[in-house]
Amino acid sequence: MEGKKYLFPDDYMADPAAHVFNGKLYIYPSHDWEAGAEEDDDGGHFQMKDYHALSFDDLENGKATDHGVIFSVEQVPWAEKQLWDSDVVEKDGKYYYVFSAKGYDGVFRLGVAVADKPEGPFTPRPFAIRGSFSIDPCVFKDDDGTIYTYFGGLWGGQLQWWQPLYHGFETIPGKYGDKNGLIDLGPAPDRKTQLFAKPDAPALPSWVVKMSDEMEFAEAPRCVLILDKDGKPLKAGDPHRFFEASWMHKYNGKYYFSYSTGDSHFLCYAIGDNPYGPFTYQGVLMTPVVGWTTHHAIAEFKGKWYLFHHDCVPSNDKTWLRSLKVCELHYNADGTIQQIEGLDK
Repeated sequence: MEGKKYLFPDDYMADPAAHVFNGKLYIYPSHDWEAGAEEDDDGGHFQMKDYHALSFDDLENGKATDHGVIFSVEQVPWAEKQLWDSDVVEKDGKYYYVFSAKGYDGVFRLGVAVADKPEGPFTPRPFAIRGSFSIDPCVFKDDDGTIYTYFGGLWGGQLQWWQPLYHGFETIPGKYGDKNGLIDLGPAPDRKTQLFAKPDAPALPSWVVKMSDEMEFAEAPRCVLILDKDGKPLKAGDPHRFFEASWMHKYNGKYYFSYSTGDSHFLCYAIGDNPYGPFTYQGVLMTPVVGWTTHHAIAEFKGKWYLFHHDCVPSNDKTWLRSLKVCELHYNADGTIQQIEGLDK
């Protein structure tokens, strides 16, 4: 395909997960709407309350089929609000929808909903995944059938609540907006203090965990380590460090971990030899788009690779009203990915 294509102009949707099931391409997005919430760095203006499923027989020339609401926040007993990013995996003929939502205690966790068909409807389980926290799950099924969930997001995603920095680089409390030369990690659990890190501190990583047959955590989550070319962890002050939006795909036997850098607005990627990593940083996958957030999925469909993402052009740059897009993704002979420009010419 030439250039980029908006996937569903009829509504505002974002944060796509993309998979091929039964010969069709399915997209599972979050569902933006004008909630009237005040914009803040905690993500309070993203008040998504339900999920839809979209499918395509012909991605490049056809239109999306909207399968409607597959479940809503009212059906999730443990969740109060903010149905954020999600992903779906098939296992033994069932489809498991792993999603992030905020509980009544103000803490983000991951939940699971189950369906017999990829288009749903999905039935949420009454409890969050035991031991889960933060946001943005990506559920990856390896060639041997083992399923892994990658997750985590800074600032409003609360990742900074759940892991300490290395000794000598402990977080430094302060106030929001402090001009202290430090890196803002987001609010502390007390929601009054802001947490900061030294720029040369190792960046806070995302997490990965193997899933059990019941789609619960089968082990303690492990950090996803992203290394530079010298084998050292990316630093907190590096504009290419992890912020949110994990995605995992496999190409020619290698594991490609891609992610959003948040406040520097890139999509970046790193390559490893196994699903746990470590992963070696490779470069920018996509330059900034119109809108604050950038979030994506990568999938192969009918012999071509695609990058699914979103921007805020149709809403005139309202960052909480985003629109799904797609473009082709191309690999170089050495397995690296050709950089994609986020802005349309």
